[in-house]
Amino acid sequence: MTDRNTLADLCAANGTTFILALFVDLRGKPCAKLVPAEAVDELATDGVGFAGYAVGAIGQEPKDPDLIAIPDPASFTPIPFIKEGLAIVHCDPYVEGKPWPFAPRNILKSLIAKAADAGFEPWVGAEVEYFLLKRAADGSLVTADDADDSDQPCYDVRGLTRMYEHLTEVSTAMNQLGWGNYANDHEDGNGQFEQNFKYAEALTTADRVITLRYLLSTIAAERGMIATFMPKPFAERTGSGLHLHLSLTAGGAPVFPGAPGEDERGLGLSPTAYAFVGGVLEHAGALQALMAPTVNSYKRTGATATRSGASWAPRRPTYGGNDRTHYVRIPDDQRVELRGGDGSANPYLAIAAALGAGLDGIKRSLDPGAIGGCPEHIDSLPLTLLHAVESLDADPVVVDVLDAAMPDEWPQGNAAVSEYFSRLKREEFFAWHSAVSPWEIDSYLTAF
Repeated sequence: MTDRNTLADLCAANGTTFILALFVDLRGKPCAKLVPAEAVDELATDGVGFAGYAVGAIGQEPKDPDLIAIPDPASFTPIPFIKEGLAIVHCDPYVEGKPWPFAPRNILKSLIAKAADAGFEPWVGAEVEYFLLKRAADGSLVTADDADDSDQPCYDVRGLTRMYEHLTEVSTAMNQLGWGNYANDHEDGNGQFEQNFKYAEALTTADRVITLRYLLSTIAAERGMIATFMPKPFAERTGSGLHLHLSLTAGGAPVFPGAPGEDERGLGLSPTAYAFVGGVLEHAGALQALMAPTVNSYKRTGATATRSGASWAPRRPTYGGNDRTHYVRIPDDQRVELRGGDGSANPYLAIAAALGAGLDGIKRSLDPGAIGGCPEHIDSLPLTLLHAVESLDADPVVVDVLDAAMPDEWPQGNAAVSEYFSRLKREEFFAWHSAVSPWEIDSYLTAF
C-alpha cells in the first residue's frame, strides 16, 4: 500500500484535516508530528523527519541523520471524537532509505516475516488494564472515583456506573473504529479498568494497543483524570497487566486445536501448540525483560498479596488450563494467554518476543512438560529488572528478536539493538537503585 494517493483518498473519505504521523521508541513513548491534509501527498511519498536522538530510546546520537517516519496507510485511524478532523497513521521509521532496526514496529514486522517463512500467520488479542486517578490537594495520587474504596471492587456494577461516561465514550470510539469492543469492566484494584476489543493480526493489534493508550489518556484528561498504565502504582492494589492471547494459522487454518484423541494432556491442543508453549516457557526469563520492562514491573510480579487477596500476576513460568495463576493460561483450544506482560510493555516488542520464543519452540519441538511444572533451568520469574536483563543477555533467541531488523552490513563497533536495550534497562535499574527512598529513611534513619 505505497500508492501516494491511498492516504489522500482515506483523508478525503473520512473528512480528515490533520494526521498524527506516529511511532513509538523502544520504551513505548508515542512520538508524532501533526501533518495537515494539504501535505498528505508529501507525507505518503517522502514521510516526515525527526531528530532521532530527541525522540528518546531509538538508538541514535545527536550527530546521526534524520529518522524518517513512513506512514502505513493500512493503519489509518480517524479519531474525530478526540479532535474534529484528526486521524492517526502508524509509521515505520527509516534512516537514509533503510528500515531503522531500533524501531519497535520494524522489529515486529521482521518477526511476522519470520513466522511467514515458517508457514504461519500470527494473531494476537490484548487486554489493556489501567487505573483512573487524580491528584489530591496535597499532590498525592488517589482514585479518581472517591466512592471506589471497597476491598473487593472487581466487577462492581456501581463502580462501572459511576464511570459510565468515560467507559462508554471509549467503547463507542473503539466500535466506531471497527475494533469490536465486547466488554468493559472494573478490574481488581480500586480505580482499575479494562476495555476489551477483538483479536486481529499481530501488527494490527500492536498498533491498536498504542492507539488505545493514547485515546484512554486523552479522554481521561478531558475529565480531569489521569489514565496510567504503570504496572503497580499502589503497593496494596493489584497491578495492571498486558495479557496477550496468541494463536497461529497456516494458510488461514487454525494450528493450535488438536485432533480428536491427539492430546493426552487434556487441554485440546495440537503438538504444534504445545511446542509453542514449550518455547515460551523455555525463554520466560528473557521474555520478561520485554514483557515487564520497568523497575516497577517487579513490584507486580513480586507481589504476594493485595487488598483484594490475590495479585493475579504469575511468579513462576508454568502453564495450565483455565487457571489464571499460570504464566501461560490455556482457556480453550484456539489460543494461549501469556500473562507475564504488564502495562509498561511496548506491545511491538512484547508480541515479537512471544512469537520468537514460540517459533523457537515449534522449530525444536519443545515439550512444555507436565501441567503446572516449570522448565528445568528456571523455577521462578526474574525478581527484578536487573535479573530479567541478565536473563535476556544470556538468551540468544530473544536477543535475536531484538536484533531481527538489523541489516547484515551494520557498522562494526556500533551497538546492536539488544546491546542498546540492555544498557538502557541496566541504567534504569541503577538510577532507581541509587535513589534514596522513604522506606530507607523510615528503616535506617535511627536504626543504628
